[in-house]
Amino acid sequence: MMPDRRVASRLEDLPDDIIEKILLRLPSKDIGRCRAVSTSWCTTTSTPKFMLDHHQLQPSLPIIDGRGLPTSFVLFHSAGNKQQLWPFSRCVKHYSEICLHGACDGFLVISWLHQFYICNPVIHTHALLPEPHVEHPLYNTIIGFYQHLPTQEYRVLWVSEPWHPYKSSLHVLTVGSNVMRHISVRMQTLSPPSMEQEQQLLKGLRSKSCCPPSVLHRGSLHWCPYDATEIGGHGTDIIVFDTEAESFQWMRSPAQLCHHRKLFNMNGTLAFWGSLTPSLTAMDVWTMQDYVWTFNYRIDVSTLEVTRQLYSTSSKKKKRTPLYSTVQWLNDTVVLNDRELLIMFNSKHVMRCDIDGNFLGMVNIGKSQHCMMLNHCRLKESIIPIPPH
Repeated sequence: MMPDRRVASRLEDLPDDIIEKILLRLPSKDIGRCRAVSTSWCTTTSTPKFMLDHHQLQPSLPIIDGRGLPTSFVLFHSAGNKQQLWPFSRCVKHYSEICLHGACDGFLVISWLHQFYICNPVIHTHALLPEPHVEHPLYNTIIGFYQHLPTQEYRVLWVSEPWHPYKSSLHVLTVGSNVMRHISVRMQTLSPPSMEQEQQLLKGLRSKSCCPPSVLHRGSLHWCPYDATEIGGHGTDIIVFDTEAESFQWMRSPAQLCHHRKLFNMNGTLAFWGSLTPSLTAMDVWTMQDYVWTFNYRIDVSTLEVTRQLYSTSSKKKKRTPLYSTVQWLNDTVVLNDRELLIMFNSKHVMRCDIDGNFLGMVNIGKSQHCMMLNHCRLKESIIPIPPH
């Protein structure tokens, strides 16, 4: 329970370092309340060091997309608690108006209608992001959001698409600045890419039908294209953008015969899952150590007994009806904690499963078990304000 003024007066007698340690372990939402209780607590919790230390103690949580039915994006905790993310609406009517494009530390990058914003969902603040200005613009697409490690700046990577079919361009924006930098498409090879290869790559990175969202690892953005040959690679290659050198390179994936595959974040490590069976009911999970792929485990969900815990709810009769649905195919997976995964299957359900392949239960948002999607964005709550302009 968050302390009131009477408790605060008693705690004031404690040494400052003890008080700070207590405050550091409070949930993010309670820090703001503590600032209103005590002037000294407000001062303590407002220093850059405290805010950073508090942020580093927070868990990295997966985000689930409820598609507006009955809610939009929520944070999913290990205990099964769900937390609605601000500023996303619970109403399906407005679901398509706000889109999530990326997350880094405690910040989200979203678009609302035709404008882009960075926001901190914990302290309910947002700031408009300037867009690239090009001749005859068609649309701008965010393909990456990351922290530039040498400067600690937060940066947004854009692809700008004009009406001209061969003039897509790459841009970088530093959050807090109005200056948009155009950068050349450079590959870490002896010969620079041709104009055709450059345009092929940029069009692929901005297309959701070609590339799933990027995964940030060791200061580089990683994409796993559905077919790397469409953007200049080979088969199952992974494309990497070094955010310090601002250049691209190709990297081999761990398996060559996957029918379905994706990158994801596993407790700070770049991970890869792929299905080697046409039925898409089993997945192999690999992790990268010093840029060498290591096989971790295989999960076969074809035999998991999930049907007894699937149900639908009638809005008219308020009655649960069993759904006799087996696991027909896997869609996606994200890490919940050291031992558990969230696995999306049959294009609409999400279940909890441990790394040994044991079924732990169905995931529901509100009272619904359907129309859920896993989002590879993760949020580590923060009370750090958005960098000012």
